[in-house]
Amino acid sequence: MRISRSWRLRAAGRRSCKSGSSGSDQTVSLWNRIHAYLAAERGQEAAAEFQKVLNHRGIVLADPIGALAHLQLGRAYVISGDISKAKGAYRDFIVLWKDADRDIPALKQASAEYAKL
Repeated sequence: MRISRSWRLRAAGRRSCKSGSSGSDQTVSLWNRIHAYLAAERGQEAAAEFQKVLNHRGIVLADPIGALAHLQLGRAYVISGDISKAKGAYRDFIVLWKDADRDIPALKQASAEYAKL
């Protein structure tokens, strides 16, 4: 499965969080760097950075970035060709959001991407 070009371009152009929203300019820089890796199809580098976020939850505190890191980690693994790890990351995201409204766009998109793996 390939991540769509439109998704990569949106990810590259979007700033997922604004300075101060997570309490740290470093978090903003980290998130933007990871999305640049994804947009450039550098999946291994993106996966390593997302794993840092997941390993050090204090980086994002209660910011939704922490939950979305599972989804983005799955996408990074898809880009790098590691489908087994991608499936695991997608499952982690879906389980984490199991009680969420099923109409949330990120959850709908994640479920569709997972089904294609």
